[in-house]
Amino acid sequence: MRKEYTAADIQHFAKEEDVRFLRLQFTDLLGVIKNVEVPISQLHKVLDNKIMFDGSSIEGFVRIEESDMFLYPDLSTWLIFPWHTGGGKVARLICDIHMPDGTPFAGDPRGILKRALMVANELGFTTMNVGSEPEFFLFKLDEHGNPTTEMNDQGGYFDLAPVDLGENCRREIVLTLESMGFEIEGSHHEVAPGQHEIDFKYANALAAADNIMTFKLVVKTVARQFGLHATFMPKPVFGINGSGMHCHLSLFKESVNSFYEEKDELGLSASAKHFLAGILAHARGFTAITNPLINSFKRLVPGYEAPIHIAWSAKNRSPLVRVPGSRGLSTRIEVRSPDPSANPYLALAVMLHAGLDGIKRQLPLPHPVNRNIYVMNEAERIRAGILDLPVNLKTALDDLANDEVIRTALGEHAYTFFYEAKMIEWDMFRTTVHQWETEQYLTRY
Repeated sequence: MRKEYTAADIQHFAKEEDVRFLRLQFTDLLGVIKNVEVPISQLHKVLDNKIMFDGSSIEGFVRIEESDMFLYPDLSTWLIFPWHTGGGKVARLICDIHMPDGTPFAGDPRGILKRALMVANELGFTTMNVGSEPEFFLFKLDEHGNPTTEMNDQGGYFDLAPVDLGENCRREIVLTLESMGFEIEGSHHEVAPGQHEIDFKYANALAAADNIMTFKLVVKTVARQFGLHATFMPKPVFGINGSGMHCHLSLFKESVNSFYEEKDELGLSASAKHFLAGILAHARGFTAITNPLINSFKRLVPGYEAPIHIAWSAKNRSPLVRVPGSRGLSTRIEVRSPDPSANPYLALAVMLHAGLDGIKRQLPLPHPVNRNIYVMNEAERIRAGILDLPVNLKTALDDLANDEVIRTALGEHAYTFFYEAKMIEWDMFRTTVHQWETEQYLTRY
């Protein structure tokens, strides 16, 4: 659990640790971390919510004629970065975005997740716990310090040094995260060469999203210290596994896990089954949010362990949703399609709304698919009622546009800006002549 700090606490910490600069962090609509850095002499203005920035310069925020926006720091997110700079210690606070009249900004991704959690609260659920597994690649830099796609190792699943040359870097990432308050449950080399995973303890949804953004910052910073480039791009190299960000979700009412039912054959409550049914019902609608890049769909293809079929199981890992074997307080579902390029605030918000819609409408849970879906042919999948995830970003955007629940989860402002930005991205991709095309057609025709 995060500690609740007061303004006096923050002032004491800053003075005691001789903090010289403060980063006020937030995340834009496309999931890119941003910050306004101020000298510690401005701490009083920070704590009074008086720090202003130009919202028209941030992707998906506001137009130039309404650009003034204010940063409201969440004091529970205070931490001091463990790496040293020439100017002294640097601390950070994660902020919510507010308008000049003090109202929350409707397009703030963190605020969108907060609104989703309020909907859950209205239904009696006090907490959504989230455990995430963001994978990443480590690549070498060229002689100019620019990232390449040259692997730094040829390791595989759970390999170790000397095969896994990224082990020392990964170990330093773990130590850095632990010094910042993360509880690390394990780290290992993933399936693909150069691919890694570090698992940290679950948290409530808002803290979990904050942690994902902090995790990405730490991984990239430490990798640079080792002369490597860390990327959360879903599929940076053709022919090997891509990077996912499996999300383990559960709802609680105070200290009681609402997903657990001891008397049920699977140990799942009615709420868990309806929630899971909601996830399946809206999977196509939220895929543009959980898998937001052109490149995301290069990962969601057969043959590389990523889910492409909308189904669930408690026994195998090929469907979209898996129910891990733990029960009691650890009862949860695992949504396996999201990737680490997703804005975690938006991804968790839309998955929460999808599940809550299943609970509100008491959607029936389809039968589990306990066979390996990857070896089923199309006719078998159709008979089993198994649909597929969208095959590209354009299809995913069409499904998003047609899903009223997911659009409502985002709010009109965020939906409109996100949709328009992604349609521009799709059109740029669609009209660009790619290297593959020149290789295939230039000399043949």
